[in-house]
Amino acid sequence: MDPRSSILSKIVDHTAVVGVVGLGYVGLPFAVEKGKVGYRVLGVDQNVSRTDKINRGENYIPDVKDEELSSLVEKGLLRAETDFGRVPEMDAIIICVPTPLTKNLTPDLQYVESVTREIARYLRPGQLVSLESTTYPGTTEEVMLPILESSGLKVEKDFFLAHSPERVDPGNKRYSTANTSKVVGGVGPVSLEVAHTFYSQTVSHVHKLSSCRAAELVKVFENTFRAVNIALVNELTLLCDRMGLNIWEVLDGAFTKPFGIMPFYPGPGVGGHCIPIDPHYLEWKAKELNFNTHFIALAGEINRRMPEFAKEKIIRVLNRLGKPASKSKALVLGVAYKKDIGDYRESPAIEIIRELMAEGIEVSYHDPYVPRFKEHGLDMESKTLTIDLVRGCDIVVIATDHTDIDYGWVVEQAESVFDTRNATKNVTESRNKITLL
Repeated sequence: MDPRSSILSKIVDHTAVVGVVGLGYVGLPFAVEKGKVGYRVLGVDQNVSRTDKINRGENYIPDVKDEELSSLVEKGLLRAETDFGRVPEMDAIIICVPTPLTKNLTPDLQYVESVTREIARYLRPGQLVSLESTTYPGTTEEVMLPILESSGLKVEKDFFLAHSPERVDPGNKRYSTANTSKVVGGVGPVSLEVAHTFYSQTVSHVHKLSSCRAAELVKVFENTFRAVNIALVNELTLLCDRMGLNIWEVLDGAFTKPFGIMPFYPGPGVGGHCIPIDPHYLEWKAKELNFNTHFIALAGEINRRMPEFAKEKIIRVLNRLGKPASKSKALVLGVAYKKDIGDYRESPAIEIIRELMAEGIEVSYHDPYVPRFKEHGLDMESKTLTIDLVRGCDIVVIATDHTDIDYGWVVEQAESVFDTRNATKNVTESRNKITLL
């Protein structure tokens, strides 16, 4: 049987062995979904703690159900390794590794390249390799393909290569890996056919695109769209501050219009693995083509400005209270980049903490989802939210609006509150203590 027919047959009858490289917020939920429909899944992650937990049936990703993970491990349908020695057993190899930025805001593809080289060492006929990591248009064909073909095998004939960007939204209770539509592009028609068939087994709708580059651009556009619109409301926030207007009131009014507008809200900055990073991938690729993406660059500047603006407004509040920054204490509520999750990657809350500390303010934090963090030279532990903690601070800064915090109680106990998320919207008592972003 030829490589194409062989892998298609295994995919359709669910006898294919699925390899998932990178078992984080994207990889582990994907691995579990594949295991749930009967595929045997082999995960690869260099984090020994992760692989040990998986092999014990212990879950560490909130979007994965504990019982589903443990059941798959007990049935022998999910196993994790720290090396690539079992790549020859895999029929479909899905890459879900980080694609961060360098300090100069340029793409850092070291993980993609390293993983691809490891796969190339073991590549055999009849395998599908698909990249899910967000990246600039051209990565799959220009970076991965030459490395894989260094094995002596030829794409479209011996193996198949595709790009299908992840669309994971951590903490989203409505959309999961299974019911979030996907796009997929292949380096050729056979790769597209194989990849589309593979993803269609567990994803409700898979949309075909003409190339890997088109699929890569879809993802960076999706997150650039959000970054630009968030930057628009953030800039409006800066203007409303000058004009003495309440940005939240203005937006609530604007969003009553039933057409021609889409709700986006301001905040202390943008965080996570997508919005602060992905637009720079597109910006970098555009420069390679001698094209300047002015709009995207400006949006990035505005969003990166917000933690500093938050710090400036906090100091204004302290000044009104007659409290010099160098002798003040602040409590930050929430350091995760979005509510109700424990992910603090690129979190603007941590940047605010750094900004406040630079002014001499003594800062502590409380976050029920992040008991401790080490980031940007900071090493801090979450404090228990007590009356003494709140009353012992000059200002409480709501940086992340976790739903299980009683903001009415916080306002009642605090001397002053700076709310960057409008979490106190429904608090009616002591509103004179509250300053909004």
